[in-house]
Amino acid sequence: MQINTGIPADDRQAIAEGLSHLLADSYTLYLKTHNFHWNVTGPMFQTLHTMFEQEYTELAVAVDEVAERIRALGQPAPGSYSVFAKLSSIEEAKGVPAAKEMIAQLVDGHEAVAATARSVFPAAEAGRDEVTADLLTQRMQVHEKTAWMLRSLLD
Repeated sequence: MQINTGIPADDRQAIAEGLSHLLADSYTLYLKTHNFHWNVTGPMFQTLHTMFEQEYTELAVAVDEVAERIRALGQPAPGSYSVFAKLSSIEEAKGVPAAKEMIAQLVDGHEAVAATARSVFPAAEAGRDEVTADLLTQRMQVHEKTAWMLRSLLD
């Protein structure tokens, strides 16, 4: 069945490709954050354990929203670790880093997701896709704020 929402098919394809990278980055950051939630130790354990849980819970909702937007654009959403690994700009954690290194890696991850979201804007603007632009703005706001909050723990 043909999609007729006012966004040309080529634009929908380009937007969905960008969103697929955002989905892969978001899911990889979700997994890393959940891993750190399970494995954090040290004097800031309770604070970080709770903070990481809030962050991965927010990311779980976000990956669903991004995937559903891809589907609304008429494209399949990526959904496997191997595809996410190819699409993501975020590296998996190696071993179990110390708490401060966990925080630094999550800062980098949130900044990477914000940058990926920002990179999709030209495609969304070209297709006059305000819905995706709104989603991207919301995601950038969350990731930039979270990066700032985590960065503040490193001072």
